[in-house]
Amino acid sequence: MTKTHKRGPAKDPTTQATSPWRKRIAIAGGVIAVVLLNVVILTGTLNEPTGGVPEGTKEIAVGAPAHVEGNLYDDHEVPAGGEHSPIWANCGFYSEPIDAENVVHSLEHGAVWITYTADLPVDDLDLLRRQARPAEKVLASPVEDQQSPITVTAWGYQLDLDSAQDPRLEQFVSEFAGSLDAPEPGGACSGGVGAPA
Repeated sequence: MTKTHKRGPAKDPTTQATSPWRKRIAIAGGVIAVVLLNVVILTGTLNEPTGGVPEGTKEIAVGAPAHVEGNLYDDHEVPAGGEHSPIWANCGFYSEPIDAENVVHSLEHGAVWITYTADLPVDDLDLLRRQARPAEKVLASPVEDQQSPITVTAWGYQLDLDSAQDPRLEQFVSEFAGSLDAPEPGGACSGGVGAPA
């Protein structure tokens, strides 16, 4: 008696040949997707300013926030606090120099002052214009003979920068504009002197 072996359905030879490749392609596609996702996340993270006080920020010892009449500072000075005018400077962007005595009063109210040299590139000036907003308590103005192209100042703090594209500019503004560490953080940044653009 001859034994018969039962055979299953015939296998398609093309299915066997392509099956491992489909699996490999699917795995490779998944790996590529994960790598691209990581690149997008890391690139986005690197372009965003980090929080806190930016690296390179100097803490400046300042005097009491007393109101004083008259000229207190030279045209090239960028004080980070101390005595100042009884009238604050309005926040916004200025294309002409403004009196530091008035700006220091704005700093007392929690404003950030961005000063820049007259030869700053147009692209950097545009970035400063976007930063200098009254509602955000930020003002920007040129200062004669300033050593750094850009200096960012808050009450008791200062940071020198070579470019407005440095992410530390936005980080400084974010950290100090409206800061509760200023002597009068609830003070106004409009209704004072100056006509920003």
